[in-house]
Amino acid sequence: MKFFESHAHLYFDDYDKDRNKLIEELLVSGIEGIVNAGVDTETSEKCIELAERYGQVYAACGFHPNDAALHKISDVEALKSLIQHEKVVAVGETGIDLYRDRAPLDLQKKFFIRQLEIALENDLPVIVHSRSAEEQTMDIIDQVSNDYRGVFHCYAGGIDSALRLIKKGFYISFTGSITYKNSDRADIIKNIPLENILLETDSPFLTPVPNRGKRNDPSNLRFIAQKIAEIKGISIEQVASVTTLNSKKLFGIN
Repeated sequence: MKFFESHAHLYFDDYDKDRNKLIEELLVSGIEGIVNAGVDTETSEKCIELAERYGQVYAACGFHPNDAALHKISDVEALKSLIQHEKVVAVGETGIDLYRDRAPLDLQKKFFIRQLEIALENDLPVIVHSRSAEEQTMDIIDQVSNDYRGVFHCYAGGIDSALRLIKKGFYISFTGSITYKNSDRADIIKNIPLENILLETDSPFLTPVPNRGKRNDPSNLRFIAQKIAEIKGISIEQVASVTTLNSKKLFGIN
């Protein structure tokens, strides 16, 4: 049974003591592949460095909305060079975040729109972050294009938006938060075809039950898959197989 990690941040300081050992163990213990998502130029470069080191590790390069105020909009143009690397499989993560409120909405929109444009211009998938900003994010998605390849990671929106996004070419991804007692994702998961779902840990964040409170890593994907299997009334093996194929299809991985 193989799993694919569609969204992690294994370059974070949390892994400095054992990063290489962890990745090596993951890749021989049921993790088919890992996509690390950058949040600015420096971390995007770190994602590429890890991808160069391990055959089954890939990079996504982007600017996180929470950090938009720390950069100039012209900084986004650096992505056009970074994404030429053969191990870069997506633009992102990018999007809108009104939960943290660390950057003005107008500035977040500019960063988001430009990254969507770069992804479309270069025929790459886009990884979208949307938190407490479903309406604003959907407005921009509708504004820029009607045809995408991409994924809404750690999906927090409603079922109507999810079905609209699927029609536009997006996958919907879920994290360990779906295992929490207060999760409201069951109806969303139940009503989205498995063929449109990806798995992610968003490591080091959002560690699933039963390991909540500990550092997260892609080995916990099985708990997310098990929860989806329970909600849909199917086997964990089916969840693992289909979501792995979905990830490879989206990111163009053979």
